[in-house]
Amino acid sequence: MPSLSFEGETHDELVRKVRRWLASVEGDDQHLSAVEAVEKASEITKDALSVIAAAAPGPIASSDILKGLRKMGYDATDSTKRAVTSGLNALADVTNGGLLKRADRARKDAVYEMNASVARQMLKTLRG
Repeated sequence: MPSLSFEGETHDELVRKVRRWLASVEGDDQHLSAVEAVEKASEITKDALSVIAAAAPGPIASSDILKGLRKMGYDATDSTKRAVTSGLNALADVTNGGLLKRADRARKDAVYEMNASVARQMLKTLRG
C-alpha cells in the first residue's frame, strides 16, 4: 500500500512541506479563484492535522482526547471554509465579481509602481 510521510519540528514546518509537495504534484502554474484557494487551504489543513495526529506516540494517538481534538480541528476547518466561501460568493454576487478584479488589478499596479520606484532609485544610485 502506498504511503506518504512528512517530518518536521513544528506544525508550520509540516504544513509548508505538505504545501510544497502538493504544489509539485499539481503544478504552480494554476491560477486559483479565491474560493478554490480557500477550499485547497482547507484540505491542506485537514491533511496537516492527520499528519500531526499520526506522528503522536502510540498511546497518545489512540487516545480519545487526540481523536476529539482532531475532529474539532476538522469541524473548525470546515466551518471556516463554509463561512469564507459564502462571504466570497456573496461579495462576488453583489459586485458581479468586480471588487475582486479591482483588488487584483490594484495589487498588480502596486507591484508595478514599487518596481518602477526601485528602478529609479537604482538608476539614481548608479549615476551617482
